[in-house]
Amino acid sequence: MVELRSFAFIDQIQDQLAGYIGSTARGYYPLAGQAGFFLEVAPGIVINNITDVVFKNANVRVGAMVVERTYGMLEVHADSAAEVLQARDVVLDYLGLKESDRLKPKIMAVEIVERVDAHMLQIVNRFRAANMVKADDTIYVLEVVPASYAGYAANEAEKAADVRLLHAAVFGASGRVYLAGSTSDIQMAKTVIETALAALDGRAH
Repeated sequence: MVELRSFAFIDQIQDQLAGYIGSTARGYYPLAGQAGFFLEVAPGIVINNITDVVFKNANVRVGAMVVERTYGMLEVHADSAAEVLQARDVVLDYLGLKESDRLKPKIMAVEIVERVDAHMLQIVNRFRAANMVKADDTIYVLEVVPASYAGYAANEAEKAADVRLLHAAVFGASGRVYLAGSTSDIQMAKTVIETALAALDGRAH
């Protein structure tokens, strides 16, 4: 039995998220403005057949495919939102599931660090894979399950607020998003992310 853990459609991939995927993933990198989705299933090994079915039946590209011990994650994108939605339908038909069979996003933790200390920003900058924290920035950290919802959350925040994407872990036991910016923009990003995640339907944890 395959569990659909997450599915999140993105109507327009934003500049920073596109660049982040391109710098961290091993696939056909997305471009800003394309549509896409993040998908997570269990058991993880099933993602191999899902990716094969997508390539054979939809005109999309895969930006990232991760096979873990427990979960499998897939990022898909295309110029046309209709093509991405066709890929979604291909996957759901293959699994015999509906989009509403996904798990709802569950926020595990949120932290905001205002005017981050200069020593701490150096630590954060050591592990980030995108932009850098600057002096007096405010940092936002989100932990969410299933993990691939982190990519959706980062994209929604970038749409609405003048924030910099530092890091987005979209696979594993939980997903994490690190953002930096002014306190007001970080607060806006927090509100947008929580509203967007709450609007996604699905099964309760």
